Amino acid sequence: MPVASPQGAWARALLQLCLLGVLESEGPSYGYALLGRLSAAGLDTVKPATLYPALTRLAEEGTVEIRWAAGESGPGRKYYSITEKGRSLLGDQRRAWGDFKTTVTALAEGTK
Repeated sequence: MPVASPQGAWARALLQLCLLGVLESEGPSYGYALLGRLSAAGLDTVKPATLYPALTRLAEEGTVEIRWAAGESGPGRKYYSITEKGRSLLGDQRRAWGDFKTTVTALAEGTK
């Protein structure tokens, strides 16, 4: 029996951090474009059924703002942008991720 790749679980666990980071660095975006950006970065295990609930939670927490924009040749789109609260959370999560990554790397390499 093949062993499942842990990448999917890791991507789900870190999705909030990744989404906030992309929105901060690249500006407002809509869901399908965010999905493409994550996939291009190697997180192709993230599916719409995971992405959209995560974006909804971020909006409910006030870390992401949603605005509707008319579509060029189709229906309107929801655009997501990071808020000041989101930037603050992103800074906290970046620090926590750095500490966690250092610990896991040391343990995995047998140096801690």
